[in-house]
Amino acid sequence: MTILESRPVALPRGEEPEPFGPGSIMWDTIGLYVSALAGNAAFILQSMHPTIGTVVDQLSSFRTDPVGRAARSFASVQTWVYGGQEAIAEGHRLREMHKSLSAVDEEGRKHHALGAEGWAWVHLTGFYAGVTAARYFSVEPLTPEREQQIFEEFMHLGRILRVPERMLPGSIPEYWAYFDDMVENTLVGHRVARDVLEMMDQVPPGTHRLLRPILGPAHAMTGRVGRFITTGTLPPAARRKLGLRWSAADERRLKALGGLIARTEPTLPERVRYMPIAYRAREAARAQERLQKALAHRPM
Repeated sequence: MTILESRPVALPRGEEPEPFGPGSIMWDTIGLYVSALAGNAAFILQSMHPTIGTVVDQLSSFRTDPVGRAARSFASVQTWVYGGQEAIAEGHRLREMHKSLSAVDEEGRKHHALGAEGWAWVHLTGFYAGVTAARYFSVEPLTPEREQQIFEEFMHLGRILRVPERMLPGSIPEYWAYFDDMVENTLVGHRVARDVLEMMDQVPPGTHRLLRPILGPAHAMTGRVGRFITTGTLPPAARRKLGLRWSAADERRLKALGGLIARTEPTLPERVRYMPIAYRAREAARAQERLQKALAHRPM
């Protein structure tokens, strides 16, 4: 696996991007369970795009199988970063899977899942989520140098996911200009985004009736916390379009909760902090490094 140290230039036609590996920020952060805290806001932003919202509304199983859909999504994201060459294959698989997905909205407009704007938006919300996670759930403030590296790595991830090169911003200021314009002028208060927020504290469909009295209170509590964090990590313009309220007191509570998470999370064992694919990949990378050291120092 390759350690990404700087943003590569646009790839020549037909050349595959290098996968991520130890030493990249992605390798250290994407697999953390805490990364999902801001990741929920990214999904809400994605579903507020008219194309993504329409396709998800009509073709996704998020209403009937929210747990399964979430598990598949997280597994795919983990593969992008920790899969080595499998990450490249996953990028091809996703594009192939979405080729035939299209839907018609209530106004008769046809939306294609692989439309360049929507496909790029799904990926590019990740940089917003990464910066937002660092702002709320990290002990150390985000330095310009680290933000730049995060940006470069997200642009490289875009190449793994086959985002058209013309859709990738060339700089951080260019990204924020693009992001703000999309939130203000393209996103809508789509019912998919509203439904996802509403479902967060509900027991998932398909849960056995005997388990509902047991799981209901716990799921309601964790769901309310999740919805609070998701609401707070959305940009104000997106909250406004969804009719979500957010006060100065809410912001203080979110920062206090984020500070608690930031101080507690690093003290947990790695196996608890990281999702399964990420943990196994990190474990395997360390084993490979130990093997290489042993081979380098073997008797000759």
